[in-house]
Amino acid sequence: MRPFLLEGGSVSQMPVAEGKSVQQTVELLTRKLEMLGAEKQGTFCVDCETYHTAASTLGSQGQAGKLMYVMHNSEYPLSCFALFENGPCLVADTNFDVLMVKLKGFFQSAKASKIETRGTRYQYCDFLVKVGTVTMGPSARGISVEVEYGPCVVASDCWSLLLEFLQSFLGSHTPGAPTVFGNRHDAVYSPADTMVQYMELFNKIRKQQQVPVAGIR
Repeated sequence: MRPFLLEGGSVSQMPVAEGKSVQQTVELLTRKLEMLGAEKQGTFCVDCETYHTAASTLGSQGQAGKLMYVMHNSEYPLSCFALFENGPCLVADTNFDVLMVKLKGFFQSAKASKIETRGTRYQYCDFLVKVGTVTMGPSARGISVEVEYGPCVVASDCWSLLLEFLQSFLGSHTPGAPTVFGNRHDAVYSPADTMVQYMELFNKIRKQQQVPVAGIR
């Protein structure tokens, strides 16, 4: 099992290249990385399934049910992440998926809610870059670009370096600081921070299904 990585990173959106498809934009990004000297280091996958509070648990108040997102990341094959709407991120082992089946009286899977990103991992010096195509069902909906800087564990300490590297192949589409940092810029970065950012990106893409978008971390 690969140990949890602790790096700085960010998630934001950018438009797909003008006149290009999602796949063509992915190819443009990977070509730029390879021109910089980045080397392929296998593949990756991040997936997310949405669960909503079962109607039987809402009572007669008619209140809206809360959402929970169950996610997996191939970087952490023995872990499962459960992120609650406007709440904490629970890190559990893969048996959590079995538990969700037993909790169907409390949480039910939303229909056609699964969304995932798959793509290629690249290593460039101390940077690990993952360029993926985000899909819902058979359709490509956007692009995810994840960047990790291995030597640093505090995001604010390496943010300027991350921006400089991102600008080398993203140009004017370089993102701003991620919302997950909030007021904790000096805190140690954790895998949960990465998953929160993927959740936010996936939710934005769900809301913009008719508009091809790309996300950057």
